[in-house]
Amino acid sequence: MSEKKAIVLLSGGLDSAVTLAYAIKQGFCCYALSFDYGQRHKIELKRAKKIATTLGAQVHKVVAVDLRSFGGSALTADIPVPAAREQIGEQEQIPATYVPARNTVFLSLALAWAEVVHAEAIFIGANSVDYSGYPDCRPEYLEAYEKLAGLATKAGTSEQWQLKIAAPLLRMTKADIVKLGKELELDFSLTSSCYNPQQDGTPCRNCEACLLRAKGFAEANEIDTTIP
Repeated sequence: MSEKKAIVLLSGGLDSAVTLAYAIKQGFCCYALSFDYGQRHKIELKRAKKIATTLGAQVHKVVAVDLRSFGGSALTADIPVPAAREQIGEQEQIPATYVPARNTVFLSLALAWAEVVHAEAIFIGANSVDYSGYPDCRPEYLEAYEKLAGLATKAGTSEQWQLKIAAPLLRMTKADIVKLGKELELDFSLTSSCYNPQQDGTPCRNCEACLLRAKGFAEANEIDTTIP
């Protein structure tokens, strides 16, 4: 009996952890993929390792892709992480924490691994509701990438292989994501969402990622058990 396989992009944050838990619940044998891309919040890689082990991923791979070579983001260059805007999720400009082409790079490497292990899906924790305005988290972007995957691979053009880009959280609010994580019995303390944490992993409580997370837990009437 063949098992269905999936590559799951695992940053170590709340959304990606819920996505991994969801994919496992759906019966996928999950290959978790994290990236050391020069991010200032490298604590998330330690969290990703713990999450993958705790949830039971088949494999957890960390790939180094140094996006500091290009900079252009508060997460990979000497640019201050901005405090969150007053109107979370309603800003008109793409924030300084956007990393140029990050999801495209990550999905491309996930695609390579998916082709090698014959995975039928790549799961990504992208969200287009309570999110920071990143263009590579939009439904149309993910739909276009799924089409590209079929055109750009040997398996996609010469075999009966259709890869699905699965984004189960895409149209959920942050509160909905917290509720789903609770339903999946996810230990929230394993995750790290902060863009600018202290060295011990303590979140700043002031960046947009922190405030979106706090907003989600408050609206879900759940307690965030992450490091205080």
